[in-house]
Amino acid sequence: MKKGNPDILTEQTAQRAAWFNDPKIRAILYQIAVLGIVGLLGYYLFNNTVENLKRQSIATGFGFLNKEASFEIGESLIPYSAADKYIKALLVGALNTIKVAFVGIVLTIILGTFLGIARLSKNWLVSQLAAVYIEVMQDIPILLQLFFWYSFFYDILPSPREALEPLNGVFMSNRGLVFAVPEWHPAYQYVAMAFIAGCIAVYFMRRWARKRQERTGQLFPVFTLSLAIMIGLPLTTWLLSGAPLKMSVPELVGFNFKGGLNMSPEFGALLIGLVLYTAAFVAEIVRAGIQAIGKGQVEAAMAIGLKPGQVLSLVILPQALRVIIPPLTSQMLNLTKNSSLAVAIGFPDFVSVASTTINQTGQAIEGISLIMVVYLCFSLLTSLFMNWYNKKMALVER
Repeated sequence: MKKGNPDILTEQTAQRAAWFNDPKIRAILYQIAVLGIVGLLGYYLFNNTVENLKRQSIATGFGFLNKEASFEIGESLIPYSAADKYIKALLVGALNTIKVAFVGIVLTIILGTFLGIARLSKNWLVSQLAAVYIEVMQDIPILLQLFFWYSFFYDILPSPREALEPLNGVFMSNRGLVFAVPEWHPAYQYVAMAFIAGCIAVYFMRRWARKRQERTGQLFPVFTLSLAIMIGLPLTTWLLSGAPLKMSVPELVGFNFKGGLNMSPEFGALLIGLVLYTAAFVAEIVRAGIQAIGKGQVEAAMAIGLKPGQVLSLVILPQALRVIIPPLTSQMLNLTKNSSLAVAIGFPDFVSVASTTINQTGQAIEGISLIMVVYLCFSLLTSLFMNWYNKKMALVER
């Protein structure tokens, strides 16, 4: 029997050893092995769950979504009744969650920015009041704050017959906040279209003004013209459409108000609690972002003749935003996810509606899966938008 050349065998063994010892190849092999183990584990758990459900005669799948819901929802942005299907009920809950999250994020950014700037104020009283607010709100759990505001509406505010009227046409009672709004008129849809057109015009004008300034060094009154366009164009459209002024004013009829726009105690408690709590964290983010800008840059901007407003808009904010945006994204996601606590105070958000659906159908796995998928989509969409904006604000390297 012919034996192989020992030198060739040694070389082949060394090549095999070198191939296996390559860190990149080993990393790929390890990842494939881990994915395989996870896949097998998931397959085992799925089959085990399906078998257990069959053994207990529990229905599976999402066929229940096309069945009649048979329960009412107190607040809805779209028409809904108990005769509608579960899928529409869940859509109502998702829209309520989006409403709370969107309004809450806008108010939180406004309040948090104001508190962050106040925290850096040279006025000792203003600075200390902002600091006390931030410390108190950060230290009290969000759920306790929601309970407090919920009890404020129901236990402290009076009944509708004795409602407080801080402003003409605005009433506060244990049925919520009711205020006058314009009655629907076809002119308002044209006003909304004019406002959107104004926003688009302002966007392109700002781009043009920035390029013009970079090319010539001349400043353009962007803020003044933007304000004039965004207010003047809708106002002109409103005047040309007949200037409708009829208002829907709330009136006490029986034991509640009729007319106007009503903000329920549940929605009010949830919105106030989320905004006040999250704004405390946003304020610290804004403060840190502003303090990250060196004083030398501010002094240099003032030395070349820029006004305080120009220093803020052209020097401080563009650089501070690059520091602020990443942690601000996390706080937006936290506010959206914390809105799921609405179930504790009875607001019909997606979690509340999904919980009612689970109780009626008994299909907990499908219901919990829907909750996870919906909140995952909310988080991914928010992160996608903020990452796009962060990339847009990032420094362009040459």
